Amino acid sequence: MVTFVSAGLKPTGYYIMKRSFFALLALCAMWCAGAGTTTAAAQNAPAPEIYEWRIYTLTEKGGVLFDAFVRDQLIPAYNRHGVEVGVFEPAADYPEFPAGARYVFVAWPDLETFHRVSRLVRDDAGLAAGAKGYFDASAANPAYTAMETYLCEQLAGGPRLKRPGAGRGLLEFRVYRSPNMEANERKIKMFEQGEIAVFDQTGVNGVFYGRTLAGPRMPSLAYLTWYADADTRTKAWADFGVHPDWVRMRGLPEYANTATDNTIRLLTPLPWSQY
Repeated sequence: MVTFVSAGLKPTGYYIMKRSFFALLALCAMWCAGAGTTTAAAQNAPAPEIYEWRIYTLTEKGGVLFDAFVRDQLIPAYNRHGVEVGVFEPAADYPEFPAGARYVFVAWPDLETFHRVSRLVRDDAGLAAGAKGYFDASAANPAYTAMETYLCEQLAGGPRLKRPGAGRGLLEFRVYRSPNMEANERKIKMFEQGEIAVFDQTGVNGVFYGRTLAGPRMPSLAYLTWYADADTRTKAWADFGVHPDWVRMRGLPEYANTATDNTIRLLTPLPWSQY
């Protein structure tokens, strides 16, 4: 059978294919525009903050020497480069937490600034001259016996740093260690998708929430919260424990066995702490 086409006319299938072709072009244009917008948004998003903790175990008589060095020499060196430093000691009246320690906290806007300013502080001539007495004295009689460091990165789905309020009387540093990296990812997801929101609603005042990049307890999630006093903390955690969203989340199977080895440290700021 032969089909004849009148002069100047195209088969019906031709128009269907033409419409499909232009529809496909339109979809490609929309996808490219969307991809471009997503890429631009990602490029414009701020880099994750970096949170550095140094935990010093002091010698019996090292506290006075160490505090003078940090207060009079180390903090001014960081301040000369636009960085503030928090310094804390274990809270009194909590015998279950080890005394004789100092917790030094620095928040960095990004990893590059952490590397750059850390080098500048190490090479700071004013620090080297001003702290010579401390360096000489502590070389023969160390002010501390150990220093542990936690380097944490802001959670991708978490808030940026929130400074403690002026009335902060008690801070709480927690490290949630997971049995493996997959469980750690699930615990981080739990924080990002609801646990932090419940904290905000119940008076558990977050300062930072971070993924531990390097530290003595890994894989882990570390975070810092603050309260006016011990009674305020007790009430906040009691309210958190019965919040319906938390009760629902903790029963979900996808969050089972995510943080199985946790540490808590209750801290108070030293008078010259900048956090």
